[in-house]
Amino acid sequence: MTGFTRPTSANTPPTRVAVIGECMVELTHRSDRTLALGFAGDTFNTAVYLARGTRARDVRIDYVTAVGDDWYSNELVSAVEAEGIGTELVARLPGHSPGLYLVRTDDQGERTFTYHRSESAARHLFDQGWPERINRAVVESDLIYLSAITLQILSASARERLWSMLSTARARGARVAFDSNFRPRGWSTVGDARAAIERTVASTDLYLPTLADEQAVFGDRDGPACAHRIAGLGVSECVIKDGARGCLVLTDDGVASVPAQPDVPVVDTTAAGDSFNAGYLAARLHGERPLRAAERAHLLAARVVGGPGAILPEEVIPRRDPAEAALDTA
Repeated sequence: MTGFTRPTSANTPPTRVAVIGECMVELTHRSDRTLALGFAGDTFNTAVYLARGTRARDVRIDYVTAVGDDWYSNELVSAVEAEGIGTELVARLPGHSPGLYLVRTDDQGERTFTYHRSESAARHLFDQGWPERINRAVVESDLIYLSAITLQILSASARERLWSMLSTARARGARVAFDSNFRPRGWSTVGDARAAIERTVASTDLYLPTLADEQAVFGDRDGPACAHRIAGLGVSECVIKDGARGCLVLTDDGVASVPAQPDVPVVDTTAAGDSFNAGYLAARLHGERPLRAAERAHLLAARVVGGPGAILPEEVIPRRDPAEAALDTA
């Protein structure tokens, strides 16, 4: 694969994308006493919007995670399948169950999370005895996507296995996309997070961080300082997300600022960055250049924050190019 696309023909197999992480049971407050059941998680959110934004004949997306054998696990797998995402790389661990989180949203669309995930099945990703067929499928993918939340749920030995797989995959021509999504409560220390992120960035082709996370972990003063530091890491492509202020796109051609959509009515900021990543990846997989891909990513994120929850229904974000769907009503 050259860049994020490859020549297509009737006989060209689809680009294989492996998205690694944790999908959880999501309980969203509709009122103080009423909760809505759903399924979400940062990498899963990205997988959903990426699946909606790419054609199945061109791009095959598989979700790599672990679930249990309970009712919630069955419903979770059904939810993944309903989005057109492959579940062959979802491991079933008897006696386990998915993680769970509750989310409240304030009048400004900002959310507060309460997690119950210490015994989540996904915490056993890549542990000793993990199915070798899944490892093989990840290594043989064309594009691998993960986040720092993926890293934080893994054991130290599982992280080592994952890093080895990323290196092997890149050696055979795969691309790695990584979001340094930072949740302080998931790490023993900021230093541990910094070390794991740096190790992963060393095997990353497309880096998709958020400025606030980079500042929290690396102490960057502002966007330009963050861009300058990342430019020295050897990553070939990077997009630094900065909310309503837009993003900075770093390529071999330099650094460019791409503004976000103006005057966006915000209902819920859940999955803003996750959907941006999906919009960017979908555009790049369709052959768009980085700056145009960032514009399309902003359009998608603007649509997503305009509705409640991480995963908006298909009548809002249809199963086609989500950036084009956003353009229809922008």
